[in-house]
Amino acid sequence: MIKFSTWMQGLVALALSASAMHSSAQDTYPARPITMINPWAAGSSTDIMARAVAEQFYKQMGQSVVVVSRDGGSGVIGMTALMQAPADGLTLAFTPMTPVTIQPHHLKDLKLSPDTIQPVCGITENILGLSVRSDSPFKSLADLIAAAKSKSLSYGSPGPNSAPFLAVDDLARHQKLNVVHIPFKGDAASLQELLAGRLDFATSIAASAAAQVKAGTVRLLAVASERRHPGFPDAPTLKELGIDVTQLSFAGIFAPRGTPPQVLAKLDAACAVAVKSDAVRDAAQKSNQILAYQAMPQWDKRVQDEFQKQGAAFRAAGGVRQ
Repeated sequence: MIKFSTWMQGLVALALSASAMHSSAQDTYPARPITMINPWAAGSSTDIMARAVAEQFYKQMGQSVVVVSRDGGSGVIGMTALMQAPADGLTLAFTPMTPVTIQPHHLKDLKLSPDTIQPVCGITENILGLSVRSDSPFKSLADLIAAAKSKSLSYGSPGPNSAPFLAVDDLARHQKLNVVHIPFKGDAASLQELLAGRLDFATSIAASAAAQVKAGTVRLLAVASERRHPGFPDAPTLKELGIDVTQLSFAGIFAPRGTPPQVLAKLDAACAVAVKSDAVRDAAQKSNQILAYQAMPQWDKRVQDEFQKQGAAFRAAGGVRQ
């Protein structure tokens, strides 16, 4: 009996010791450098904002945050890498919601979802736009729609099932347009092809086309969001043009599901401070991105709600998972 009691005391002591070590590890988070995955092309608007936020995290938490690009599959490759990483807060990702809220409904056997990915905080709102070259015969969205009803038009997007693609896919279905989709790895590639004259139009995050719009080489015809882009107030929303198509896109930080609450709380607090910093505000202004901070509870709810909404839309359209 004495031996059994001693053995039980040892187990209790071991458990308490392990718990104390685990708690201590969380209290000292981050004990090592953090990796932040950018699931989109290097140099993209997502990449720019990820690096700006990473620098602020370093200033707050004292550990370097290394941004690595793992593009491909409209965000799926990078976010799958995040999902498979240890849930210790040392691997994060900065991305629009798309790989978590849209792709799982379209791709068979994809494990990404709000059940496997933890939303940490929302950082930006991506207003999505449709652009043509400045010398295009399409001076307005009405011109483009009229042409696409009489002949086939080609357009580029940052990838299949990306939010910009879905905006045009909805538009084409709504207006019965004849369009051919050509996917690219990110917005920059499709915009380059547009400038080269090999596409009739492109769909992208409006901020991605900002430099070309300001240079006068690209014309932004319309946006698919609920409001106009403040940097391009002359581009109307599709709804303002009488077309009932809206595609929302918000971007933020994600972690693997199962990341300890104490770690998530530290990351969420760091987000709140980062978004208010001059450096992040300056990066947003220079890259024509819109800051839209959402604390973890709000960001988690938005991702969950969007996941359900996109699933319902996919089923209503009779979609078949690939």
